[in-house]
Amino acid sequence: MTPPVSDPVMLEVRWDRLAAATDEAASVMLRTAFSTIIRESNDYTVVLMDRQGRTMAESRAGIPGFAALMSSLTVLVLDRFPAQDWQDGDCVITNDPWIATGHLPDIAMITPIFHRDALVGYAGTAAHSPDIGGTPTLGATELISEGLLIPPLRLYRAGRVEHGVRDLLLANVRLPDQLWGDLEAQAAAHAVCRRRAREFLDDFGEPDFAGFAAEVHAMTDAAMRAAIRELPDGVYRASVDADGVEGHPTHIECAVTVRGDRIAIDYGGTSAQVPFSTNSTLNYTRAYSVYPLKILLDPATRTNWGSYQAISVSAPAGTIVNPTFPAPVVARHLTGHLLSCAIYRALAPVLPDRVIADSGGAPALRVRFAGVDDAGRPFAQMLFANAGMGASREKDGLSTTAFPTNSGSGSVEALEVASPLRFVRKELRPGSGGRGRRRGGLGQDVEVHNPTSSPVQMVLLGDREHHPALGLAGGEPGATARAVLDTGERVPLKSISRLAPGASVVISFAGGAGFGAPQDREPDLVVADQVGGYVAPVVTAEPGEEPQP
Repeated sequence: MTPPVSDPVMLEVRWDRLAAATDEAASVMLRTAFSTIIRESNDYTVVLMDRQGRTMAESRAGIPGFAALMSSLTVLVLDRFPAQDWQDGDCVITNDPWIATGHLPDIAMITPIFHRDALVGYAGTAAHSPDIGGTPTLGATELISEGLLIPPLRLYRAGRVEHGVRDLLLANVRLPDQLWGDLEAQAAAHAVCRRRAREFLDDFGEPDFAGFAAEVHAMTDAAMRAAIRELPDGVYRASVDADGVEGHPTHIECAVTVRGDRIAIDYGGTSAQVPFSTNSTLNYTRAYSVYPLKILLDPATRTNWGSYQAISVSAPAGTIVNPTFPAPVVARHLTGHLLSCAIYRALAPVLPDRVIADSGGAPALRVRFAGVDDAGRPFAQMLFANAGMGASREKDGLSTTAFPTNSGSGSVEALEVASPLRFVRKELRPGSGGRGRRRGGLGQDVEVHNPTSSPVQMVLLGDREHHPALGLAGGEPGATARAVLDTGERVPLKSISRLAPGASVVISFAGGAGFGAPQDREPDLVVADQVGGYVAPVVTAEPGEEPQP
């Protein structure tokens, strides 16, 4: 049954009111979080949901892929904790990769919203924790090696901390103060959501969210279906290859089927799951399939649960995009971020004016530094720097911009305050954007120095060391990524090593690919690239290596 349509202006006013509430809650989380991962790199999401766990409004910062997961996550939590069992002030957390956001460091939190003693909805957050225990190793062959698995558990009951759960969590991590501080920051965001949701219902004289949710879900569903209907029916295919892990290169096969007002994405033929941490659980695979489609087909409409109902995602069990428990998954983004490339390449023949070429940050390169300072204090920091985006038919790719995630680079000054590390330079990487009628976005060079008297552990989680971002319509690939010590030694991008006292490492983030033939680039833009320092001579590579700027 189609829900009644209210005044569209008033609907937008109400919708914007709830979105503002999630943004306010996100600001509270950012201002109170202990770790730089949340407050500097925006690795989080905040959503408001109806009584069925379907998102109504999402924060406009944070990770949109996370927001796409929150409805399915909440439905699974409600299977464990039915609606009648919730009390005001309850709080449930989980980091189960097959329920939440795909790997153990992300802790999801769900709290109920009561209005006049009735359960009317839920608030949800997910945020990357600074530490979740486990042994930092890329050789983990099962999930348990990667950290503490938290099934859906109550952290608060009727507003009171469940001390047994809290003590268990903090006894199994290296940075308990930061972990607990971040969890309290999430809880503070939930308090804002609950308060603003109740005010919303009071101010608009509504007993619950049922009517409002039906309207905004119908609106977003209709907008997406209308966008899909503009595409010609058919099956569009593409494949993407990536470095993977030694002996196990990653191969993604993607078939996008358009039928009327629905799209089905299937990953049959993709690589089998591997005994390494690059597996992407199906919920994460789905999130990083539907989000690229949303911004491609319907970028103007605000996003919620209804935005994704016309899209289905499937993959054979036991593949790297749908691994079975207990597969290791901590670096699942090294597979999940590739999916946007496959989808856009598949749809390029029918949407050449909308898709972008491959991005250097698909997948993102992450670097974790951990050790002790000269006073004996432990530290652990994650470097969230960004690569170059791929170009489109009409515009150059954005330099040092995250895609398909939107986690921020953060402030290196904040990382220096929170650790003894020193960032010597952080600058654009000339020549790293792929040539084309439209040039790919530039990556960046980040030089990190260890000034302490102790070695610092350096964990690199990256790809595109041997497989660059590929261009479209004759555009050239972007530069590959690399990490080089001050001794000249190359450090593999999937490795755990030590940065010696007094040593430095330069981490070079990949460039985005170009779009269109390079010879078609306008002469004035060629000159502007040269004057601006966006291009650089290519250094002749050693046999078997990619040319590098």
